[in-house]
Amino acid sequence: MSAENLVKMANQIALFFATEPDREQAVKGVHQHLQNFWTPAMRIELMAWQLERHGENLHPLVQSALAEMGRSV
Repeated sequence: MSAENLVKMANQIALFFATEPDREQAVKGVHQHLQNFWTPAMRIELMAWQLERHGENLHPLVQSALAEMGRSV
């Protein structure tokens, strides 16, 4: 899957969780969704894209969720 599609899907997930009033819970929601429904290859590709592009065009909730994933690896 292309990185652009992964970014688009991740941002859509973040928009859903952005309605959560507690930012920490929103980040956890994005993180949990990526863990539960994305393959490891998809998560790795998105993280690599984020590192390469410095998070350009990634919703802040996705950036935070990916940072959480990086700490748990």
